[in-house]
Amino acid sequence: MFPSRYMPCPTCGDSVERADSERHRCNPDRRVEFQMFALRDEVASLESEFRDFADTQRGRFEAWMAARCVRDARGV
Repeated sequence: MFPSRYMPCPTCGDSVERADSERHRCNPDRRVEFQMFALRDEVASLESEFRDFADTQRGRFEAWMAARCVRDARGV
């Protein structure tokens, strides 16, 4: 079996030739996309976890309090 000439960068996931690994600089946009990909399960579960929290007594109070704070800040 032959080793690949390319390896993924552990920071941004970009395919980097082994010989160029020292000179590789991560693209900031690529790095963010790679981090979001790594967190995809957590990001996907955020909405359902928030919905579950919002259905609790404390969640309803927090939503009411937030709406009140916004209303008070506007002077309504």
